[in-house]
Amino acid sequence: MADADEGSTLTINTVEQELPRTRRKPKVRRSPAGRRRTLSAISFLSPFGLLFAAMMLAPIGYALYESFFKLHRSGLGLSQPTKTFAGLANYTTALQDGNFLRSILRVLLLGVVQVPVMLGIALLLALLLDSPSARFKRVFQVIFFLPFAMPGAIAAIMWSFLYAPSVSPFTAAFKHLGMNVDFLSGGLALVSIGNMLTWAWTGYNMLILYSALQAIPGELAEAAVMDGCSGWRLAWHVKIPLLRPALILTTIFSIIGTAQLYTEPAILQREAAAVTSTYTPIMAAQYAANTGNYNSAAAESVILAVFTFVASFGFMKFTQRRGLGA
Repeated sequence: MADADEGSTLTINTVEQELPRTRRKPKVRRSPAGRRRTLSAISFLSPFGLLFAAMMLAPIGYALYESFFKLHRSGLGLSQPTKTFAGLANYTTALQDGNFLRSILRVLLLGVVQVPVMLGIALLLALLLDSPSARFKRVFQVIFFLPFAMPGAIAAIMWSFLYAPSVSPFTAAFKHLGMNVDFLSGGLALVSIGNMLTWAWTGYNMLILYSALQAIPGELAEAAVMDGCSGWRLAWHVKIPLLRPALILTTIFSIIGTAQLYTEPAILQREAAAVTSTYTPIMAAQYAANTGNYNSAAAESVILAVFTFVASFGFMKFTQRRGLGA
């Protein structure tokens, strides 16, 4: 009996050793055509990959590296400064800087108010163009898109003249009503910048939403009309729910663009005393770099990147959790 048990044990061990060999998947050899396709894909993607690494990844990595160092000057500051490791000191200084924190709160307030207004107008224009009774759709598409086609710097210069108290037609109109309104002073400067952004980007977002409306199957609208749903009820109950992915996409783009606001306030800075050199986070980082504090500018840039990622990614996760992106 003992010999039989030993023999069965040996047989089981032998089978267990052989099982992995029999279960191994055979190696799949790629054909010459498959290799050529792979090499072709790599050759087409490699220029983009190299440019992306050189123009995006490398500067981000260098800024992150510089944010952990600080220039130390000894004596009267006439000697060559030495770079020393500062840890999180630059980030602590940036987060304790009132001007930098106010710049972040400023773009946050602008995004909370201006982005919904802009996307609401863009959605309204897209629905009007998608209406069966709309005429001259191509003409109105071009008219709505023209502000975006104008370069941002030129548009900002144009609006700076429209806002300047001495030549502004808006200020003159309010003066006839007995009100002295300066669009570049105090809190109105942020409202003026929001108006510029809305004017410039509404047509761009409208085009995205209108393209999404064109992708909706016509059978859905026909079935809704047969059920007695037409006009604004059709838009509210059928079209807008199907536009949720496009609305989420345009909102994320708008959040990122608002966090990176620079051109409009930088040009209005010459006319508006309320627009300081640290009005937006990017302007604050540039001001730090212009004063020679490159390490602090790098830290502020990294904080801005993290803030933008948290805001956009947080909005996307919020919509997914609420089931709005389906």
